[in-house]
This record gives sequence, structure tokens and C-alpha cells, in this order.
Amino acid sequence: MFSVDRLRALSAVAAYGSIARAARALHVTPSGVSQQLAKLERESGHRLLEPDGRSVRLTHAGRVLTEHADRVLGQLAAAETDLADLHEEILGPLRLGGVGSALRTLLPGALADLTRDHPRLAPAVRDGEAVDMLPLLLAGDLDLLVIESWSNRPMALPAGVAFEALVRERVHVALAAEHPLAERESVDLAELADEPWAGCAPGTEPREALVQAVRARGGEPRLRYTVAEYTTQLALVEAGLTAALVPAMAQRPAPPGVRFVDCAPGLEREVLAAWRGNSRSPVIRAALTALRRRVPPV
Repeated sequence: MFSVDRLRALSAVAAYGSIARAARALHVTPSGVSQQLAKLERESGHRLLEPDGRSVRLTHAGRVLTEHADRVLGQLAAAETDLADLHEEILGPLRLGGVGSALRTLLPGALADLTRDHPRLAPAVRDGEAVDMLPLLLAGDLDLLVIESWSNRPMALPAGVAFEALVRERVHVALAAEHPLAERESVDLAELADEPWAGCAPGTEPREALVQAVRARGGEPRLRYTVAEYTTQLALVEAGLTAALVPAMAQRPAPPGVRFVDCAPGLEREVLAAWRGNSRSPVIRAALTALRRRVPPV
């Protein structure tokens, strides 16, 4: 078993290029570093350093062990950060934005968990589409987004935005129960080329995914109803006025007069959590944990 202090000494020499500079970085004496490295050579059974003019350089064995040392030290640093976060109170504002269907399914329970576990957290929520909310995230007006990415139109996130996939779900064609194709297991979108469609606003992910899915089958969708909420789209479907593409989360609860049919080609929607930067603050980590707990089975 290699000592962490000895691995740290080797990593410092590799990083700073000399025992003297490594000693200054570690706030120990050069002789202390030399002693640690001598013991590490005995433990490893390999020569780790060799003279290089008035300095030293790593041998092949030294480079191999340094790679492992850097990984071990990085993992230990991450463990220290995680443990420190256990003592860090989650408080202050958390400004969330998201698409309505995902918010309705995930957010009430997640917010209940967050406010119970972290009573000094102050969440605020706004719904909308990714095209409108991503600029707010980048400007610092929102902290975390719950957005969507469709399999035939993957979301292109801007630089500086990190994400985690929360759930991947099937998308179905919603038809009125009396529709001639409603009892089918699957329907080709080309068969619905003349059907009036309901969809979200132009420029939104669901709208563009619908348009591209129908065009891919050689048709052009007749988008007669522009409606943001899936619940309203489903009411129009039940009345026999339209068809709609509806992801699994948005199908609950469904009106009794609506049937959901697999479409060909198959479509899926991925729900993503997105935030600024590559690191996750304690508040963002707490929010992600709460959202993960509320992901429904698909």
C-alpha cells in the first residue's frame, strides 16, 4: 500500500520539475521530499527518478506511477469536497425554469422534498420553452432548467451549459377513440398526412420535432391548432378535431376519449436538467437529487 504523502510528493515533482520547487509547493523541506521519494521507490520496487543535469526527471516507472497518483489524489480531493458539502447548508434562491409537461410531473414532488430538507432554500419557478429560457440561464436570471430534446431533433445546448439526462420516454400519436387508426398498435406518420395537427408554438422543440417527423415520411403537417399545453391539445384530440404527438409524461392524465398509438418511425423525448458552468454548486446538486427521485417509470 503506497502512502498518500509519498504519492503527493511524486506528483509534485512531476508537476514542478524539481525536488526544490516541489518542496516549496508542499511547504516541506527538500530533504523531506527526497526521503518520501526514496521510501516510495523501496515500496514500488522501481527507480522513479533519475538525474537530469542539476535536476531530476521521471523514469518510465515514475511516469506510470505518477498517472495513478494523480488519479488517486484527484479522487481524494473530490471525496473531501463531498464530505465538506455535507456540512454546508443549502440556502438562498433557486430559480427554476422548465417545459410545462416535465414541470407538472417532476417539480411538485421535487420542490416538496427540497423545501422539507432545506427549509432555508427559496425556490421560484417559471414555465416556458427552451428557446426562451436558455438566454435567461446564460444571463444568470435562471439557475436550472428542465428542458426537452427530441430524438429526431436533438437539443443543441450552447457553450457553457452543462446538462444531465433525467429520463428518456416514448412519444405517441394521440388520436380520438373513434379515429379509424386508433385501434392500431402502430401508425406510419405518412398515413396521417392529411390529418389536421395540434402543436406547440413555432420555434419550440416539440413543434419542430413534429414538423420534421412528418416531413421525413414525405408529408407536410397541417398545423391547424397552435397550443402550448398538452392538456388542451388532448382535449382537442378527444373532440375529434386533430391529432397530436404527445410524450409519455404529458399523457397523464388523459381524457377517456383519447388513444395513444406508437408512431413509425419511432420517436422519443429526453428530459434534461441544464445549468451554467461545468461544476455543480451544492444548491444545484440538491435540486438534481430531488428531481431524480421524482422521475416516473417509463
